[in-house]
Amino acid sequence: MNNNTREEEATMNNIRRLAFIGGGSMASALISGLTKRGLPAERIVVADPGRAQLDVLARDYGIVAASDNVSAAADAEVVVLAVKPQQMRQVALELAPRLSISKPLVVSIAAGIPHAALARWFGPQVPVVRTMPNRPAFNGFGATGLYAPSGVGAAYRALAEAIMSAVSATVWVEHESQMDTVTALSGSGPAYFFLFMEALEAAAHARGLPSDIAHKLTLETAFGAAQMARSSGEPLSVLREQVTSKGGTTAAALDVLDAAGLRAIVAHAVAAADRRSAELAAEYGGP
Repeated sequence: MNNNTREEEATMNNIRRLAFIGGGSMASALISGLTKRGLPAERIVVADPGRAQLDVLARDYGIVAASDNVSAAADAEVVVLAVKPQQMRQVALELAPRLSISKPLVVSIAAGIPHAALARWFGPQVPVVRTMPNRPAFNGFGATGLYAPSGVGAAYRALAEAIMSAVSATVWVEHESQMDTVTALSGSGPAYFFLFMEALEAAAHARGLPSDIAHKLTLETAFGAAQMARSSGEPLSVLREQVTSKGGTTAAALDVLDAAGLRAIVAHAVAAADRRSAELAAEYGGP
């Protein structure tokens, strides 16, 4: 079967075997999302060094447990690499002889592994899509950035997007360097919000609110603000202005945040995460 034929058949409905190499938290989230969307569990094969984890996945979702990585990937139309970045090279080189013959779509969800390294390890004939999901995907509310060079065709791109959209919103970036910024924004971003929420909760408690009330109001306020932003379609600046009355309480608080240089602090933080992502890619993507 040539590459064009494989690509034309690469649709979710036609997937007879989807292999996960690694059965950890993100793989579990994707398996849950995919089975909820109608992919039969018996078409999903998982390899993981932890037998207990495979038993949990088989019990919870009905997947097929494989004895090793190579047998899991055998005859699969899609192989999802869900291993730790430092393990990727070894896993890729182990799978390369098999995948260079079958040429499945390879979807990497390992942070920091550049596409060039994956292409070098698997060989240029294996289509590879690099993705960067974030931790909220574990709960079905994530965001994922995807990248593939122009040689990866539209059908493979659509299939990779369909897989990741089972647990997250998806966006494609044109240049791989932008994946570092995706990592700095959505990959690391939940921690930024948690830090701000921690500070908000602590400030309310310090001013006399019971901890449980401060915690609940913080969570619901954050959730409500995000829902407003998602459903409105208005720029964030417009939404901010809509809840800020001139001379009111919100304006007084925002004046303090502006005076403290909040925007510059956030810009520096994202830049630091962006740089670190590029450094890790250089470390993990070696020969």
